Amino acid sequence: MRIIKLFSGILIFLISVLLLFGNMPVAYAMQNQEHSGNEARVYDDAGLFTADEKAEFETTIQSMKKEMNMDVVIVTSDNTSGKTAKEYAENFYIERKFGVGSDYRGALFLIDMDNREMYILPVGKMNRFLTDNRWNAILDDAYNEISQGDYAACARTYLSGVTKYYEAGIPGGQYNYNSDTGEISVYRNIEWYEAALAILVAAAAAAAVCGGVKSQYSMTKERGRAANSLLAYRADCEFRYSRQNDNLVNSVVTHVIIPRDTGGSNHSSGGGGMSSGGQSTVHTNSGRTMGGGGRKF
Repeated sequence: MRIIKLFSGILIFLISVLLLFGNMPVAYAMQNQEHSGNEARVYDDAGLFTADEKAEFETTIQSMKKEMNMDVVIVTSDNTSGKTAKEYAENFYIERKFGVGSDYRGALFLIDMDNREMYILPVGKMNRFLTDNRWNAILDDAYNEISQGDYAACARTYLSGVTKYYEAGIPGGQYNYNSDTGEISVYRNIEWYEAALAILVAAAAAAAVCGGVKSQYSMTKERGRAANSLLAYRADCEFRYSRQNDNLVNSVVTHVIIPRDTGGSNHSSGGGGMSSGGQSTVHTNSGRTMGGGGRKF
């Protein structure tokens, strides 16, 4: 009995140790994930914001990231080392490894004091939400604020604009136009279960209509009645044939001149004739689909 109790105690001890150390990687991974989710997303290298303003933006951005499952970044700089605002924003996004998911989706807002330009950089799926018209509208709203030196209000306008257009959803007819390749990618949001449901509903509706038509035109009763009177009907019928000729009396030929298409100004241009309202002009950089643009101030 003592041996059994001894082995039982050792077994319980080993199981406890395994459970203790087995849960450590999970807790460590959760801790790292939480730390990564709370990583700084406001980089005020030009010193344009107060400490309270930076804390405000960080809190807003963390809330936006959870809601949208996309990255959101604010950057200020007074020295771009000779880079344009576009180059600086894209390099910053790539080098800091921002973005969520395989398409690195997110958006970066740069206030470039060196080139005196503000720049919005949508990446990945964010290009579907921030079309050319939409990010231009955000820059329009922020222009008066930044021209008056109210940089914090400018950043708030950016954050509220991204939130507004995300909540509005991807506009109808949205498409990405790759300026490097000329490729057009039209957004279609049809899930497999939606397609399957549509097929089932269409099949059921078609089967009901076909069944009703078949039942209506089967004429079961009429066939029974016709079978009883068919012989009598034929007995009272006879056929007589007569010769008849069709003679051409007159003919008229009309000649119409069709004007040649000279390729005038009625042809649509750009994007295969698509509406430019839903266009997002993008290009590829380091495997990331990047769009957006800037505004001098």
